[in-house]
Amino acid sequence: MRVVFMGTPEFSVPTLTEIVSGGHEVVAVYTRAPKPAGRGQEERKSPVHLAAEAFGLPVFTPRSLKGEAEQIIFASHDADVAIVVAYGLLLPKPILEAPRLGCLNLHGSLLPRWRGAAPIQRAIMAGDRQTGIQVMQMEEGLDTGPIGLGEVIAISPDMTAGELHDTMMVVGADLMGRAFAALERDSLQFTPQAEDGALYAKKIEKAETRIDWSRPAAEVHNHIRGLSPFPGAWFEIELGGKLVRVKALRSTLGQGTGAPGELLGDLTIACGEGAVRLTQVQREGKGAMDAATFLRGAGTLPAIVH
Repeated sequence: MRVVFMGTPEFSVPTLTEIVSGGHEVVAVYTRAPKPAGRGQEERKSPVHLAAEAFGLPVFTPRSLKGEAEQIIFASHDADVAIVVAYGLLLPKPILEAPRLGCLNLHGSLLPRWRGAAPIQRAIMAGDRQTGIQVMQMEEGLDTGPIGLGEVIAISPDMTAGELHDTMMVVGADLMGRAFAALERDSLQFTPQAEDGALYAKKIEKAETRIDWSRPAAEVHNHIRGLSPFPGAWFEIELGGKLVRVKALRSTLGQGTGAPGELLGDLTIACGEGAVRLTQVQREGKGAMDAATFLRGAGTLPAIVH
């Protein structure tokens, strides 16, 4: 089939690789435009951009797809189907309708739960015990289209968003490969989403990344692992007479009780109910380290973290 692939981050690359290795004709790859990054602020191409170039595929990086000129270019690819995996731009109706078989999206949740921008993080932050990844037919609504294929993925008690991301990335590529095989046989059946149970996974805001130790330990633990490794849930601790920001990257439920934010030993910190034990942290300006390494370098710790 003639395919337009649309994606941007590392998450999208295995699916692009699956489509190329399946022998399909990828006539165009759409990805976000290069952005300044690093100390030198040099423009950096997206992971999908780099992968597409390695495959020798034509790459398009429009700032928007709302204009008529870009829509004409998109239609000129004469694609059978467009595959969208974490692209990052809104697809207006003329784009959605241009491919013969429409646009298929790989979405990281069990729809209609966690529609939107941050389904992986929100599922863990909510304490969900399972999620999934699904191939969906795109329509104008936000992640409202019918489902063609899906896989359920268990969320273990200490799993981080980064670990779930990496699992979904692999499972999703295989799922899309199977969906393509069914599409070629004209046997991919779509089922409308349930009307009940819709939740929206809004974008993670900076204001919600700080740890609130007054919350129950289970909620704090879910908050930490749902934001790990990026953007990272954080707190402040007094070291050497100044407040230092520390990201909590890994945690588990701890033992003991105390005032919220009270250090109970090692890096076990009291919450509103129960306690959380931090097992991996990242001090501002430093790399990630286990709790023992942090404690050796921190010296005498205060009684309370903020």
